[in-house]
Amino acid sequence: MNVKKRLLDGPRMNRAIKRMAIEVVERNRGLDDLMIVGIRSRGVPIGERMAKEIEEMEGTPVSFGILDITLYRDDLTLVAPQPVVKPTKLPEPIDDKVIVLVDDVLYTGRTVRSALDALIDFGRPRQVMLAVLIDRGHRELPIHADVIGKTVPTDANEVIKVKLTETDGEDEVLIMEK
Repeated sequence: MNVKKRLLDGPRMNRAIKRMAIEVVERNRGLDDLMIVGIRSRGVPIGERMAKEIEEMEGTPVSFGILDITLYRDDLTLVAPQPVVKPTKLPEPIDDKVIVLVDDVLYTGRTVRSALDALIDFGRPRQVMLAVLIDRGHRELPIHADVIGKTVPTDANEVIKVKLTETDGEDEVLIMEK
């Protein structure tokens, strides 16, 4: 695949994540019953960064959890013959909480559907919001993000590649062409 365009560099990504954190606090009218939950794998570092931004802004830590959706995927047989399931870590019960699911890219909506299924197995939140760094369109399910870092219309032959310092050694978002 070839790089078609660089959408975000490190500083622009950090500003987008900070804006997302501000919007989450504003939509929730504070931190009451708020929990940030990152969807493995790249939703986790983005969610951690959002939680850190919220703590710096508000002076109070926000609960942060990690959700593994491997066994809830509708394409599990296509992923790998023996998929690796990693632990889900929720710091407290999610009943009656406002959960902010965080992911890197919103595309068809199937990952979010899987995440909702997985989350509901842990309890009944009062509200679930979705925060994504990139919304690229092409939904197959009626799912939308509440908080978006950047909206990028894409063609079907393009791929969004999110690189994060925590997983890839650098921060950037690229549009790749097949």
